[in-house]
Amino acid sequence: MKLYSEHSSQKLPDVPAQLRKNISTAQRTASNHRDLMDQVEALSLIENNWVNISDAELPSDLTIAAWNLERCIDVEGSAELLHKHSPDIVLLSEMDCGMARTGQRHTTRDLAALMQMGYAYCVEFHELGLGSGPELEFVKDEQNAHGWHGNAILSKVKPKRILQIRLDDHGHWFCASDDTDTNQPRIGGRVAVAAIIPTKTGDICAISTHLESAGSISIRQSQIDRIIAAVDSFAAGLPVIIGGDLNTGNNIPSHDWREETLFQAAERQGFSWEGNADGDTTRKSRLTRFPERTMKLDWFAHRGVAKLKSDIVPALDTEGTALSDHELIIAKVALV
Repeated sequence: MKLYSEHSSQKLPDVPAQLRKNISTAQRTASNHRDLMDQVEALSLIENNWVNISDAELPSDLTIAAWNLERCIDVEGSAELLHKHSPDIVLLSEMDCGMARTGQRHTTRDLAALMQMGYAYCVEFHELGLGSGPELEFVKDEQNAHGWHGNAILSKVKPKRILQIRLDDHGHWFCASDDTDTNQPRIGGRVAVAAIIPTKTGDICAISTHLESAGSISIRQSQIDRIIAAVDSFAAGLPVIIGGDLNTGNNIPSHDWREETLFQAAERQGFSWEGNADGDTTRKSRLTRFPERTMKLDWFAHRGVAKLKSDIVPALDTEGTALSDHELIIAKVALV
């Protein structure tokens, strides 16, 4: 599996029936996972659609949203909340495509259409099952139409280039282990999607990512290091904004984000965390009904911008129903 790819498609190809069978019956080892992952064409492609999207430039002062939408059960409600903040760029994670638990919808495509934005979508995982726990209450079909789950960038203007950055291929969620939910079997791995987007004061590189929740501090640091290494080549010399669910504090005894080494690792490479709002970014939701705690998982990292200031927005629809187990974070960014 290539770590970086600029190959794109207007529609991701489905996994052939024989390959699906091979995946479901394969012994759950890292080597088998890498071999099978190489055979899933969609895992090396970026689905993107910029039809009727302007080739113009964004303003120098940007509004950027980042949101883990927890499968995106309510596309319309999520779009309504985003509209209130008029984002120029939206960085999304945990977006379903052809999953029974979200009505087989292409949630990224549908959300982008409601926002009148284009999108680039990368698959994290090909899901082998219908879901787990409360997700199964939303399932009406006996199988997934596509089984995709991943990350995306939405933009009001068309990017100049887009890049997929794969962050692991060892099959943490494919191979049974003590710290993995084996009720969520899947093939693939964490991923980031980057886009070089024009503004009135020059190009900016925006990256949407989702780091490993069931891994260690060192795994998450290696993933942020991999993102930065890719961006240093892909967008050399440009201002950079990384946004998303970094899972800081997850799967460690203290659950304290301050123990993560990824913050210092990014700072050594010129990135700043200045401007992130104080406070936790998780909540009880329709799928996460009894969380043990609230945590601060969602962040912006930036390099080469004059100023970034973010707010944490409650992830609630107009009736007060949770749209996700993650709050929406919104950044005001000044490039000059």
